[in-house]
Amino acid sequence: MGKNTEKVAEEAAKIKKINSVIRVDGAHLEHLLAEDAAKIIENLSESYKVILAAHSWFSRNFLPRVGALLNVSLITDVLKIEKNNIYTRAIYAGNVYAKIQSKDHIQLLTIHTSLFEPCSRDGGDAKIIINDAPPAMNLTTWKSEKINKSDRPALIDAKVVISGGRSLGSEENFNKVLSPLVDKIGAALGATRAAVDAGYAPNEIQVGQTGVVVAPDLYIAVGVSGANQHIYGMKDSRVVVAINNDPDATIFQFADYGLVADLFEAIPEINNLI
Repeated sequence: MGKNTEKVAEEAAKIKKINSVIRVDGAHLEHLLAEDAAKIIENLSESYKVILAAHSWFSRNFLPRVGALLNVSLITDVLKIEKNNIYTRAIYAGNVYAKIQSKDHIQLLTIHTSLFEPCSRDGGDAKIIINDAPPAMNLTTWKSEKINKSDRPALIDAKVVISGGRSLGSEENFNKVLSPLVDKIGAALGATRAAVDAGYAPNEIQVGQTGVVVAPDLYIAVGVSGANQHIYGMKDSRVVVAINNDPDATIFQFADYGLVADLFEAIPEINNLI
């Protein structure tokens, strides 16, 4: 869905095990709004029994609208899919796993992508189907966007993530302390919700239940207390390192390695050793 979607449709067609790619192109879809996206999916729904998306900001915006249009329930952030439309998902910030079954005529869900094996992006030869775009809904209007460009890897795909918490004290400290280490090892920069709410870091790098969910090979939590909503966003990391001056900080319960130290001393020292 979008404007000038030919190239991305061709890339999608190369993914193994994909039978077809439906391409909906329109000038009014250049900045895709939730209402327009929901209408496109509604028009396709009669042909499918399952409508599935990665659990992302955008899917959480438009799929609830699809659910309302189709009169079915949206099941979000699915961790495991079983037979007979049975799904496992986390509740209470990942402290409890719930197993639920949907009897809706169309299964509508988002999945926790880090728990599913990625498909091969080569070897497929899917057919591309071009559908007409429905007219613009005109319920909301796109005004502008601000894109923070960075040479750092994308947070959701990074092999190494370094996240900072509110203990860093200011936006200046957040960047001054963490950026040299992040850039030296080629990591992605993340932040806790508390750090974002305090204005130390932009919203798009928030790691947690209400932010980005990551599962890197190495996750370094700097000055992070370990709130439940943050743990939910990084608990699938392969190795977790925590640096905090409070030995009783909750983050140490989830860390493979912990360093009880002043982060303003520890991070520069680590950076100098690399």
